[in-house]
Amino acid sequence: MFSMIDSSSPDSRPGQRPGRSVHLPVRGWHYHLTVWGEVSLITPERPALVLCHGWMDVGTSFQFLVDALAALEGPTRCIIAPDWRGYGRTQGPACDNYWFPDYLGDLEALLHHPELGLPANLPIDLLGHSMGGNVAMMYAGIRPQRIRRLINLEGFGMPASRPEQAPARLAQWLDALATPQYLKSYASLADVAERLCHNNPRLSRARAEWLAPHWATQREDGRWHLLSDPAHKRIGAQLYRVEEVLACWRHITAPVLWMDGDLTDTRQWWGDRYPRSEFEQRLSHVPHVKRHRLSPCGHMLHHDQPEAVAAHLLDFLQAPADQLASRG
Repeated sequence: MFSMIDSSSPDSRPGQRPGRSVHLPVRGWHYHLTVWGEVSLITPERPALVLCHGWMDVGTSFQFLVDALAALEGPTRCIIAPDWRGYGRTQGPACDNYWFPDYLGDLEALLHHPELGLPANLPIDLLGHSMGGNVAMMYAGIRPQRIRRLINLEGFGMPASRPEQAPARLAQWLDALATPQYLKSYASLADVAERLCHNNPRLSRARAEWLAPHWATQREDGRWHLLSDPAHKRIGAQLYRVEEVLACWRHITAPVLWMDGDLTDTRQWWGDRYPRSEFEQRLSHVPHVKRHRLSPCGHMLHHDQPEAVAAHLLDFLQAPADQLASRG
């Protein structure tokens, strides 16, 4: 289904529903979360909405989606967006490698954190973008009772691997550990904003300028450095075991909303190693999936079309459960 919802509303003042920073100890890390609204807003019909960002992104990157939701329903929903370990303003020990299961462990710890105060007896609504979508899908299959609604924004997963690839993959990983990783720094916030616009031509200058101080920080050298650990760029040691992933996906009980952009071309990431037809076959393992394709839109749906994402998201969150109990 293609969506042509108008996204031409002014974005000259991003952050119209301001969030606040919350810092929590989580599994040896000092986690930073952006929180919009109070826990007192949570009800069974309007549970907490947890937003999981993608690779080389930050939680505050969802601000435009939060603004668009507030424009539709008012500031009446408690929304929480963590910065994953190694991203944003979350801080922890020096690390040369990141392991995917740690994101699951961190999410579990956050949802049960007494200082965050989420009601233990109520499930949440969980949204993830890209890598965050992969985390959300896995978590929803592992802890199905914790999720009321699940939203995946282009969390495709990865190309399938074979056991015989393990020796070469581990050799690559060992070589990568010996190779220092760096991220480019910038002379000014304006240069950071320019980088964001270069990466995504559909991102407006106003939004890029708003994002820049959340994506980068000025250090002692006077330059602006991206708030992402360069170690995230290293190849991981783990193979992508798609059979294990699908075993988790089959345990998802929450209705699922899948959204993608018409301009996304997965071949730029994986070539022919992971065609869209293979992803469609994987998604067929998930019960109760609704789909929307946004146009014009690329991989950064929450930047390209936040108003359209918000409209479909709100319809999905407010729909009676019996209307969602079918494959879309």
